Amino acid sequence: MTASTLYEIPLTLIDGTETTFDRFRGKTVLVVNVASKCGFTPQYAGLEALYERYRDEGLVVLGLPCNQFLGQEPGDEADIASFCELNYGVTFPLTEKVDVRGKHQHPLYAELTRFKSGPIPGLVKWNFEKFLVNRAGQVIDRFASTVEPESEPIVRAIEQALSREVA
Repeated sequence: MTASTLYEIPLTLIDGTETTFDRFRGKTVLVVNVASKCGFTPQYAGLEALYERYRDEGLVVLGLPCNQFLGQEPGDEADIASFCELNYGVTFPLTEKVDVRGKHQHPLYAELTRFKSGPIPGLVKWNFEKFLVNRAGQVIDRFASTVEPESEPIVRAIEQALSREVA
């Protein structure tokens, strides 16, 4: 995967805005498949805290709602946006609902899951898996659903990514 490939991928934000991953060029992006009715749903609070803490330094948290794991994201985009704002004060960008695996896998996840390092290579296993993309558009880390957003491994990886200049 090249950064240019990643930046060409189309995205539809939760409000219907059509864009591409290029809107995050030069930023460090934590990409997370999210769901409103999952045991990991409280991680929205930690994701928002990370975004608030590091956004001025160039971090973007990008949530992609997904209903592929036990139907844990059943609502439409308006329901999802409302839930996230009312329950967790989410201000980071969210996309429309997507598939993160299978026949209709979103192109972003087709690229992200090519990242083979770490304990969970390959397909997304569950909600709230996290991929860290550096300022140069390269996937540099991946974290399991069980790794809390504000945990030391994620914070360290984000801080290291933010401290590096774009190549």
